[in-house]
Amino acid sequence: MQAEKVLEQLGIPMSSAIGIFLLQVVLQRGLPFEMKLPAHKPLSAGSLSEEQFNTELEKGLADLTSGQVSSADSVADRMHKDNGI
Repeated sequence: MQAEKVLEQLGIPMSSAIGIFLLQVVLQRGLPFEMKLPAHKPLSAGSLSEEQFNTELEKGLADLTSGQVSSADSVADRMHKDNGI
């Protein structure tokens, strides 16, 4: 888990980090950070009609055919940058 690795580097046990978080919730009377929804909601196949799903597939195939593609590494880098994934 990434959080455990960071806390380990900081020399803070997970249980202490959780305690610090909960103390900050009390002191700030809420979460100690801002929470936002992503600016752009990614498409979910389950939320699309069959027609919409087929349209999205056709867009992808057209991009592939025209050479408008990105490497998996560049996509992963962008997802990390844009969404922290």
